[in-house]
Amino acid sequence: MAQVHDLGLIGIPEEILFKTEPLTENEWEMIRQHPERGYRLAIASSSTELIEIADLILKHHERWDGTGYPLGLKGEDIPLECRIFALADAYDSITSPKPYRLGLSKAKALAELQKNAGSQFDPALVETLIELLRPARFKARG
Repeated sequence: MAQVHDLGLIGIPEEILFKTEPLTENEWEMIRQHPERGYRLAIASSSTELIEIADLILKHHERWDGTGYPLGLKGEDIPLECRIFALADAYDSITSPKPYRLGLSKAKALAELQKNAGSQFDPALVETLIELLRPARFKARG
């Protein structure tokens, strides 16, 4: 799913996708349509793998508190795979450098995820990720 979750971004102009200034409302609307566009592309494809994950492509921008898009799903109505992916994708995005900012450290990224636990992210999954990435855990394994 990681490689195709943004399939629906196909056709959105590069000047929008790589814009470093804030997006206009019209540009945001184009971006917010990409899960549905990706879903339609996946369903219409001849790829069994894409068809099988089409629902996950559709729901990968849903948020724990129901403020995500396109369906406004909330809590456990969001497939577990999408909740896990959202957390992993956010962690990767936060820690990766962008043209307009440096990536954050692991500690700062985890603090940011924890700040958004219960709103953007499944709080239990955030706690699990923090536990998994805790430095002492790696030291104990040798």
